[in-house]
Amino acid sequence: MHAPSTNGNSEGRGRSGRATIADVAERAGVSTSTASLAFRGSDRVLEPTRQRILAAASALGYRGPNPIASSLRLGRSGIVGIVVAERVGLAFQNPVALATMDGLSESLDRVGFGQLLLPGRANAVGRPDPLQSLPVDAVVFATRGEEFDELLPLVRSRGVPMVGIEGPHADDITLVEIDDRGGTTRLAERVAALGHTDVGVIMRTTQLGDARPPGPVEPVGSRLDAIANRTIRGRLEAVREVFARAARVEAGGRDSEAGAAAARVLLDARPHTTAVLAQNDVLAAGAVAAARERGLRVPEDLTVTGFDGIEIPWLDLPLTTVRQPLRDRGREAGRLVEELLAGGRPAPVVMPVDVVPGATAAPPRHSL
Repeated sequence: MHAPSTNGNSEGRGRSGRATIADVAERAGVSTSTASLAFRGSDRVLEPTRQRILAAASALGYRGPNPIASSLRLGRSGIVGIVVAERVGLAFQNPVALATMDGLSESLDRVGFGQLLLPGRANAVGRPDPLQSLPVDAVVFATRGEEFDELLPLVRSRGVPMVGIEGPHADDITLVEIDDRGGTTRLAERVAALGHTDVGVIMRTTQLGDARPPGPVEPVGSRLDAIANRTIRGRLEAVREVFARAARVEAGGRDSEAGAAAARVLLDARPHTTAVLAQNDVLAAGAVAAARERGLRVPEDLTVTGFDGIEIPWLDLPLTTVRQPLRDRGREAGRLVEELLAGGRPAPVVMPVDVVPGATAAPPRHSL
């Protein structure tokens, strides 16, 4: 190995006067490719070697690869587009989306990808969509579902890899999913084991959009084929397998106010209901509030369950719910992006969920 140059201020520097990755490699006594791997956080570089490379970089004032040069060389921007709710602001009001994006960002940050948040609904006719012009190497659909279907032709036209978290479902999208159906089945079976038979379900089955009045009340298995979102349809099918005579109310949104409004409609139409299964924990919290408005105690008079396993600070009872690995599914999506951009063909991922007993489920009063 040749000793690095020692010409005054140009010590260990390339022709431009700035230290290069080759200079760092030479000073650390490793190959340029090994030095490059160290800066990309690869686990193929042993820790003592990594520290030697970083020390050499520090001594030379080298801060890392030039992102513009790297992009030109690789034909990439180093940016991953993350499609969220129909409006970006909505994603930051959704604890499920926040936790998922936290894990996704952690994973993408680790390998040096920048992230660009994009709205999940195509722009109005005549207005350019950011996906038409902004440079992205891959696209992740970060919040569930077929809400994003109208964007797919545009993303496909870019010819970039696509990863979906619980959707959209298509052959050219590598998916990270959770065991929605299995988790719902186990939760419903738990409610059934407590002795409940008069059950209502609160779900938002339509695409994202403005809030609207809840309703109608209909059988849980009504018009399932018309529900485009496979995840929601699968959960309803799981409930129907356990409670064939359950009722369903379409929630006007996915927040606690929508949950309370849907629960009121359900309890007005079916006052004998002893258990409410909600699509998410926030809807379930709204159902708890609606029950208490009527003087019903939870869980003594009404069992309420949720789905997601998030923290709800304003709810004084821990929910009986299904906990899904929100941050981990985001991390998995980031891993899939990395593998796809490296030329791999990763298999889709299905992640397990856990039923959390909580304190909002109990036997119905008539069985006590």
